[in-house]
Parts: sequence; structure tokens; C-alpha cells
Amino acid sequence: MHLVIRLLINVLALIIVEYLVPGFYLANIWSAIVAAVVIGIVNTLIKPLIQFIALPLSIMTFGIAAFLINVSLLLIVSKIVPGFLISNFTTAIIASLVLSLVSWFLNKLARE
Repeated sequence: MHLVIRLLINVLALIIVEYLVPGFYLANIWSAIVAAVVIGIVNTLIKPLIQFIALPLSIMTFGIAAFLINVSLLLIVSKIVPGFLISNFTTAIIASLVLSLVSWFLNKLARE
């Protein structure tokens, strides 16, 4: 049940980001669901490995490299998932920030 709630929160967060960020597109609800699942898998399996490898660079750049890894992974997911499009790198930066904030807020609401 916890996994389903997290998936719903992530889908809702993606839909909110689509509404707020120009250049961030989801074709339909199924694209949002698939994108949420793929983002979850990437964040669980791939992101920690890449961040570990890039740790010295992240330390030297005071975390900017870690943020750019998030942005790059979001862009990669948009290339993999049909119906999920991020128009450019600037949009990916803004979308990553907004997605983080919206996800944090929705997760906080779900806990209460």
C-alpha cells in the first residue's frame, strides 16, 4: 500500500510540474505513470551509483554536480519514456527543482 501511495504522489507531482513548467510535457496519465515508475527505478538503482562515482566532483563543486546528475537523469528518462518530453536542458533544470519541491510537499502532506 505504501508503494502505491508513493507512486500516486509521484504521478501527481509530475502532473503539477507539467502544469507549472513550460516545455515539460506528458501526453496522458499513462505517460505520467510510466515516467513516475521509471524515475523511481532510476533514482533507486542508478542514481546512487553515479553519485558515488561523482562524489569527489560533487564535493569540489559544493553539490552542483549532484544536482546536475539529477537533471541529466530526468532528461534521460524523458528520452526513454514515450509521451514524456522535456524540451531542453534549461527546462530540465527548472523541472528538476520544481519536481523536488512539489514531491517534498506532497510527501509531507501524505505523512500527516
